Amino acid sequence: MALLGANLLVGAVWALTFPLTKMAIVGGYRNFGIIFWSAVISVIFLGVTVFFTTRRLPLGASGLWRYAFVGLSGTILPSAASFTAAEYLPAGVISVCMSLIPLAALPMAVALGIDRPTLPRIAGISLGLAGVLLIALPETSLPKPDMAVFIPLALVAVFFYSLEAVGLGRMGRGGLDPLQLLLGASILSAILALPLAAATGTLAMPKAPLDSSDVALVLSGGVNVIAYAGYVWLVGRAGAVFAAQSAYIVTGFGVLWSMLLLREVYSLWVWAAMALIFLGLFLVQPRPGKGGPLVLAGGQATLAPVTTPEER
Repeated sequence: MALLGANLLVGAVWALTFPLTKMAIVGGYRNFGIIFWSAVISVIFLGVTVFFTTRRLPLGASGLWRYAFVGLSGTILPSAASFTAAEYLPAGVISVCMSLIPLAALPMAVALGIDRPTLPRIAGISLGLAGVLLIALPETSLPKPDMAVFIPLALVAVFFYSLEAVGLGRMGRGGLDPLQLLLGASILSAILALPLAAATGTLAMPKAPLDSSDVALVLSGGVNVIAYAGYVWLVGRAGAVFAAQSAYIVTGFGVLWSMLLLREVYSLWVWAAMALIFLGLFLVQPRPGKGGPLVLAGGQATLAPVTTPEER
């Protein structure tokens, strides 16, 4: 019972990143600027943790390659797409779209030979696709019909997050523990995002006194790292398959927090889409004894049900 409560708490806390990011965007922050500041916040939190646990950050070729892969495919590229989509789409809809990551990861994992298709899993992917269509096609599904053109941007983010998870599942962590991998990827993401933000004019600088958007940005980064630490603890205590169920909780609470904090209202089409996607997630969930990698994804951690040789 205690582990179930811990899982609920981790998912509920993690889900706050969706409305908090939206609040930062409403306040004037934009894609590469958010990526930079989120990475900086992650570096501070993770750097302190790694330092006080007397671990070092490996800087060999194997580690640098993995930092670059996670930083690009799990932060820079998908976040540029999802944060741009978040300028136009409700935060709750972004949350629902992000829950498609395990569904999108499965065909990639099958293609690389690290997972296998089954009839239930194929059905799960089909249900996820049906959920997307319920959001994108009906004219009354979104507050404004023209918002539907930004759904593909959110799906671009889903593609890159899935690519990151499957790619890491293929190559393994190379002896890095999760915090080391996240710290290295966050450092590289900050280095890459800074010139991109400066070149695109999206490097907004917080000014004293901090307003609500500044606070939301800081909280989003901090909440993500804290929830990630909770997830790592949960995996160690209950296993990856049990912990992966937080994917449902994150999506559900992402919608709930967006309703409470942003006063978002959703049509029946969106609720139906979420139900279909949840059913699809159930059908493609990891098999007993098989975990999925959890890696930093644009200020949010991403779960994907693919087999990961932990110390390959």
